[in-house]
Amino acid sequence: MGKRAALATYDKEFSFVSPVVKYLLSLFNLIFWMISLVLMSIGIYARMMKHAEAAMACLAVDPAILLLIVGVLMFFITFCGCVGSLRENICLLQTFCIFLTIIFLLQLAAGVLGFVFSDKARNKVSEIINNGIVHYRDDIDLQNLIDFGQKEFSCCGGVTYTDWSQNMYFNCTTDNRSRERCSVPFSCCLLSKDEAVINTMCGQGMQGLPFLQAGAFIHTNGCIDKLVNWIHSNLFMLGGIALGLAIPQLVGILLSQILINQIKDQIELQNYNLQHRTDPW
Repeated sequence: MGKRAALATYDKEFSFVSPVVKYLLSLFNLIFWMISLVLMSIGIYARMMKHAEAAMACLAVDPAILLLIVGVLMFFITFCGCVGSLRENICLLQTFCIFLTIIFLLQLAAGVLGFVFSDKARNKVSEIINNGIVHYRDDIDLQNLIDFGQKEFSCCGGVTYTDWSQNMYFNCTTDNRSRERCSVPFSCCLLSKDEAVINTMCGQGMQGLPFLQAGAFIHTNGCIDKLVNWIHSNLFMLGGIALGLAIPQLVGILLSQILINQIKDQIELQNYNLQHRTDPW
């Protein structure tokens, strides 16, 4: 306490709270707070553009809901960090730090569990893809996402192209009266770069053809194996992305802890000055 007494004696305006740490943390949170507003706006706009029935049918795999949840969570956390740093509020800063720590630990646990239980992770991916196939026509965002994936990975369906029979429109049973019976989406087709106009009906009746015969017109291999192979061949890139997501969280945790300790020291100094303001020195 002798250090604080000496500081209080020679400089009444001294503060343990560093303006650099304080405003750096507030700027850090302000940037991510603005990003959260953008995510929330996109999520709300995407939800409003959909029919209620389609939204309810595909709630579990709706990208708009995912954006909205991430945006709201980011908004709350960064609000606590930004206001807490500017107002030097220990409660808000601790809330910010605790939430960031929990999210970081959850991400770390998810990465470890995904690596250790890769078979179960593969089954979960298969479940998500099959669920997406079932609801393909129910949600335009999901439809665009699946089409993009099938084009990007040159694949069709989950395990094979006949998985599209899980969809009520592409189902290959005899009692299906849909015009798309036994078909696959056009994103499964082998497209030539020379084609100026895409034939969206190129997948018509492909499920009714044998594997080798269908392979002359569409991609017959499923997307699950292609996705797993892509992950294995891009582990360094994915690790870099994970590190890029982790670094801002660790920086936020570190800055918030430094600021909390500085605020506590400042409160202790103020209490000491109040108790000894009548002392002769």
